Amino acid sequence: MEKLYDMFDRFVHSDWLATALGVAVILGITAALARAAVALTRRLLTRGSLLPTSSIFINVIRVGIWLIGISFMLSTCFNVNVSAIVTGLGVVGIAVSLGFQDTIANLIGGLQVSVSRTVEPGDNIKLGTSGVSGVVRDVTWRYTTVDNPSGTHIVIPNSMMNTTALIHLARPECVSVPLVVTDSEQRLTTVAHRMEEAAAKALKRVDKVKKGPSVTFSEVTAQGFQGSLSFTLADASKVSAATDAAIRAIAPYCHPHALERTADAIAEEVGALTAAEGAEPPASAKDQTASAPAPDADAADCAARRFG
Repeated sequence: MEKLYDMFDRFVHSDWLATALGVAVILGITAALARAAVALTRRLLTRGSLLPTSSIFINVIRVGIWLIGISFMLSTCFNVNVSAIVTGLGVVGIAVSLGFQDTIANLIGGLQVSVSRTVEPGDNIKLGTSGVSGVVRDVTWRYTTVDNPSGTHIVIPNSMMNTTALIHLARPECVSVPLVVTDSEQRLTTVAHRMEEAAAKALKRVDKVKKGPSVTFSEVTAQGFQGSLSFTLADASKVSAATDAAIRAIAPYCHPHALERTADAIAEEVGALTAAEGAEPPASAKDQTASAPAPDADAADCAARRFG
């Protein structure tokens, strides 16, 4: 029994135990400081500071605190001359850096685009030569992650962000659909109003529309009147479905045929009669629809090929 007590006493008072306890305490304090610093940094970045909410700053702070903590542990517990190690690393670092050129370039590139706020999480960007486009999710110490409209996760090295032309696009939920109207028999204001109404009805079935839709014309070309249909959605993930619905809705008004123009004219006249009388459409409207002048043979044949 006395031997066991002596062994335990020697173990407690040994230098090894004191060293182990010192290492554990220093590493525990370092871990706590790193966690607190990371939490504080996240809070400051989220509150809209001068720096974007990129994880590269958090990683740099975390690595810096751990390097200081490990250096203090080596110096205190193992009597290691950290200054000599740093000096030696400065000489060896030249050779090591040659093997980590890409890593160092990506690290510096990530810091540059983040500090200068060239790219921030949430930006909709496009790389000029590669054609890669999407919404920036994060900027890490090696690469920038981007999600394109189809949902594909793209990883771009940070060095490319500094050496490639970068285009900032509109927000992904802001949609602009180019169009060309070839009908010259109706006023453009009337055509635009009908397009907006048709697109609004179609978009309501897909997602909530925050703004628009609105039609604007910008150019007169040989093909017709060129313009665009613009609208803003509440959910950026439904842009593809909303764009498809809008194009299908406005297509009949871009290149209308004689049969469609006749049907629109009849519908407008019936609507005017209904609004004037404040009642259901009269029976004569049906007779009027039935007795409407038929389009010529070429228009009827074209309509039959289109709808048949």
